[in-house]
Amino acid sequence: MSYFIGSVSFSILFARWLRKIDIRQHGSGNAGATNTLRVLGKGPAIAVFTLDIAKGVAAVLLGRLLGDESWVPVASGLAAIIGHNWPIFFRFKGGKGIATTIGAVAMLAFFPALLAGIAAIITIAATRYVSLGSMIFAVLLPIVFYLFGLEQALVMGAVAIGILALLRHRKNIVKLINGTENKLGGTKKGEHHGL
Repeated sequence: MSYFIGSVSFSILFARWLRKIDIRQHGSGNAGATNTLRVLGKGPAIAVFTLDIAKGVAAVLLGRLLGDESWVPVASGLAAIIGHNWPIFFRFKGGKGIATTIGAVAMLAFFPALLAGIAAIITIAATRYVSLGSMIFAVLLPIVFYLFGLEQALVMGAVAIGILALLRHRKNIVKLINGTENKLGGTKKGEHHGL
């Protein structure tokens, strides 16, 4: 059920409703909030970002309803992220899962997730690389969760989230190394922002 929740791609839906286009054929080609900002503007981007976060929240809440053990909500959050990245409703071509990750980890461990989020925001503000901030957020999660002494299910779930994020940002990593990654607010096409 969480996978199906995650598979509802609001970026694709908003682009269809507002512009009658497939957002995956425009901008970075990514079905997420950052590309929505580029292609559709601030209002739709904020809506997509908020709704994608809500998917992660809903998935973890669903997991808590199904069982008290921590691995059930963790697995539900992961399923929603996987659904966002590889949505069954849209030929398995979705976004990069960061906004959905934010919703899921905020529900699982709010304060540790907030610390990782602050580091990501500082990175994006300083560099204007959304992809770099997104990866820092995802990689910091298991470290912060471990340092806070959270239970194994949460730490291992955060490790899985970090791996997923790095896999989805492979092209961004290459571009960052080569110095060709476009910054937030840039005008070049073909960029691959992080959300």
